[in-house]
Amino acid sequence: MTGPMSLFPMFLKLAGRRCLVVGGGTVAEGKIASLLDSGAKVIVVSPEVTEKVSGWASIGEIEWLARCFCPAELEGVFLVVAATCRPEVNDLVFREAQNRGILCNVVDNPERCDFYYPAVLRRGQLQIAISTGGSSPALAQRLRHELEQQFAPGYGEWLEELGEARRHLLRTPLEESHRRRWLHRMASRESFASFLQRRAASGKRSS
Repeated sequence: MTGPMSLFPMFLKLAGRRCLVVGGGTVAEGKIASLLDSGAKVIVVSPEVTEKVSGWASIGEIEWLARCFCPAELEGVFLVVAATCRPEVNDLVFREAQNRGILCNVVDNPERCDFYYPAVLRRGQLQIAISTGGSSPALAQRLRHELEQQFAPGYGEWLEELGEARRHLLRTPLEESHRRRWLHRMASRESFASFLQRRAASGKRSS
């Protein structure tokens, strides 16, 4: 007996890529929002959409095609999300995407997903994504909430500081072992505690 399929974790750059969402209800709305957050060029195909989706279309945030899905909509698309309430439409989207080698996610149908939407904790440029392989999104959400307590909002600003310090170190002539030691020291818990103390002393709130 073979075990469950292993997933390859990655963070994709979707900026400027054409991403299609089939469906315009509340479930599709959440998927659209996350694609917009990553800078994707979002096209929505659905005869009807929610007020929020319609608002995005009215200001040019997305392209809304107010019609039923047809396979031609997949032309030039990088990935597609099927989020309609009609299983036969979702199945058609999946089959046509598979035929074209396009990544597809059929909402609430793990067997028809090439990728999953993880539960994500964001602190500025820090992102922690949790996936259960579609087995229990509720568990992924619970773990995300627990991590929110562990990783305070200040991590976002601290990471910006770490990035600047790293760039400075890379420009400084040092032995590689010394540079690595400094980088790990800067990323330590003690360093974060010191950062919070400095922020508190300056009277500023971390975000």
